[in-house]
Amino acid sequence: MESNNQLVLKVEQLKKTQIKKVIDSRISEFESLGKQSSHEIFKELCFCLLTANFNAQKSIIIQKEIGDGFLNSPEEILCKKLQAFGHRYPNARANYIVEARLYADSIKEILSKYKEETEARVWVVDHIKGLSYKESSHFLRNIGYKNLAIIDFHIVDLLVDNELIERPNSKCLTKKKYLEIESVLKKIADKSKLNLAELDLYLWYMETGKILK
Repeated sequence: MESNNQLVLKVEQLKKTQIKKVIDSRISEFESLGKQSSHEIFKELCFCLLTANFNAQKSIIIQKEIGDGFLNSPEEILCKKLQAFGHRYPNARANYIVEARLYADSIKEILSKYKEETEARVWVVDHIKGLSYKESSHFLRNIGYKNLAIIDFHIVDLLVDNELIERPNSKCLTKKKYLEIESVLKKIADKSKLNLAELDLYLWYMETGKILK
């Protein structure tokens, strides 16, 4: 497919720039985080809870400010902090974080039991309230998982613009639609000799000019 090849060509061009070093460094950071304690991994999960329908850069700032508060602050205090930082959904996110603390001491051990990355994602989706397939993939990518796609509106726009998919009827993707789009991205990753974690950062940079996490 010509559009597929055009997108692969754009990725190949970026791989010859300084962007590759930045992306490689970010991937190494993700791998390092995944080797840390359950508490550190849990704090990254809380970051991904914050990013749902909210700004990633603002979520990074909030994560740094709250820190260990994700582990021990009462729900009311968390809510007030999120409100003060301008989060769009302070009540719901504080509640999700407190509910997720059930796994704060054990999430690393739990995830390590799954040999397949897709199985680990299913566990996250099923057990962490507030994390859909997108946010669950985001969380797992940020702790070193390599083969899960993070399909947000930036990625959808890019694929639609390149005529690789039709625009979904809803911004909230069904599991079936998510996996369909993930398979399209997997083909692009294979052609680009990248894993999905790396490809996401290249495509996100292509759409936004930024490399976050």
